[in-house]
Amino acid sequence: MSGDFYSERPLFGGAISSTFPLRFQDVSDIRQVPDHQEVFVDPARDESLIFELLDLKHDVGDNGSATWFLQDLATEQDAEGCTLIEQTGVIEVPGLCYRDVPAVITTAVGQMAISKGRQGREAQNLLTVYLANLRLKAVGTDVLIVAHEPILINPLSESATAVGAGLAVPAAQSGCMAMGEVFKLAVSSFKVNDWSLFGA
Repeated sequence: MSGDFYSERPLFGGAISSTFPLRFQDVSDIRQVPDHQEVFVDPARDESLIFELLDLKHDVGDNGSATWFLQDLATEQDAEGCTLIEQTGVIEVPGLCYRDVPAVITTAVGQMAISKGRQGREAQNLLTVYLANLRLKAVGTDVLIVAHEPILINPLSESATAVGAGLAVPAAQSGCMAMGEVFKLAVSSFKVNDWSLFGA
C-alpha cells in the first residue's frame, strides 16, 4: 500500500464530496476555472483530478457515454491519437438516488497526447486519461470525473521543468497511490450532500 494520506474533500462549497489523496491541491481559484469545474493537481507528479458538472446530454446514450465524453475531451484538447484502452457498461448507483431515480455510471480509460495550455503540438505529453460519467438524470446533470496521469513528458512541455522530461516515475516508486486507484477511490466515494446545487 502507498504512503498516501487521503480524506473526504468538499467540492462545490460542500454540496458534493469525494475522497482522494491530500497530495492533490485545489487549484480552481488559481487557474480561474469555470464555476462548473473543480480542479486538483499534484504538481510533483503532474497528475490532476477534475470534477465537472454539465447539462445532461440527452442525445448521448447511457451505454458508452464515458467513451463519448473521452473522445469529446480529446477533440477539445486538440489531442493527437486518442486510443481507447477499456470501458465499462452501464452500472446503476443506488447510493446516488434522487426522487427514486438512481444515477448510472460508465467509465472509460484512454491514452492521448495533449499539450498544456497553449503550448502547441510540438510540446505534447503522452497521458493516460481516466473518465467516469455519472448521469444524475433526476436533476438533468452529467458529472464528469477525469484523472490525468502522465506516461511520457515532452522536454518542450512546461511540465518538464516541474517533473523532468522522459518517462514518468511510477507511483509505487514514489510511495504514492497509483492514479488508477486514486480515480477508483474518487468515483466510488462520490456523494451529493445537497441536491439544491442542481436547482432541485
